[in-house]
Amino acid sequence: MKSTLFKSLAVGVLSMSLLAGCSTKAPGEQKAESKKDGNKEITVGLSISTLNNPFFVTLKEGAEKAAKENKIKLISVDAQDDPAKQASGIEDLIQKKVDVILVNPTDSAAVTPAIESANNANIPVITVDRSAEGGKVVSHVASDNVAGGQMAAEFLLEKIGKKGKIVELEGIPGSSAARDRGKGFHNVIDKATDVKVVAKQPADFDRAKGLSVMENILQGNKDIVGVFAHNDEMALGALKAIQAAGLKNIVVVGFDATDDAVKAVKDGQMAGTIAQKPADIGKTAIETALKVAKGEKVDQNIPVKLELVK
Repeated sequence: MKSTLFKSLAVGVLSMSLLAGCSTKAPGEQKAESKKDGNKEITVGLSISTLNNPFFVTLKEGAEKAAKENKIKLISVDAQDDPAKQASGIEDLIQKKVDVILVNPTDSAAVTPAIESANNANIPVITVDRSAEGGKVVSHVASDNVAGGQMAAEFLLEKIGKKGKIVELEGIPGSSAARDRGKGFHNVIDKATDVKVVAKQPADFDRAKGLSVMENILQGNKDIVGVFAHNDEMALGALKAIQAAGLKNIVVVGFDATDDAVKAVKDGQMAGTIAQKPADIGKTAIETALKVAKGEKVDQNIPVKLELVK
């Protein structure tokens, strides 16, 4: 009887030991295992204003490269310069439950409701290159467009000898890039007493519109000495209009340093362009999105360096 009881107790102890052996992990190891979901693939949505502009193509490529390097899934939607299409694209990204949304606004005011929709879905929003006028944005990644406009004005003044009539081709009305570049430009130009801006018209960041707007301006202003365009596409359009009119020695300054513009500068057709480094903007935006997705703090404004190409 004693022997049987002893055997039963031994079996019981052994069973308890075996059960305990099923949970021999070090303290905290079980906890770490339950956090496997924290290592899931991060998905970032990119709503870009247009892929008809080489600048934004390069920005997207910079973002794609950085996403691949950081093992991030990137979903891009092209607004084709249409605020309504951009709103629809952002809504699609919200429905796909992306972790972070990068927005390059077509219109800084019109994009507000879409950003607010993302806010309501608890999806962090980062604006890229152009800012938004409303909604909660955790960070803005861009070059200092005001500083770039000032840089362009100072260079243009130097090239025209600080006197003469000039033209300004503006970007899409309502976009922060057009507003800020124009502001920086006029911060400098308006102080030059012997310089007059004889025409200031939007050409919507578009090469074909830059051409047609410049053609119309030249009909009544053959004696201009300089042109500042808020981006290279408009500058190249203006350059074509100037060449078609048989005019020479007109200083053309653009903004963005796209491949076509840099070539035009090297060929002596354009005087200069402000290099905004779109690939770096895309890369920085992705790196910022990764930090946000991980719950890390980021700066409200993250500048990307500018430089003059001449």
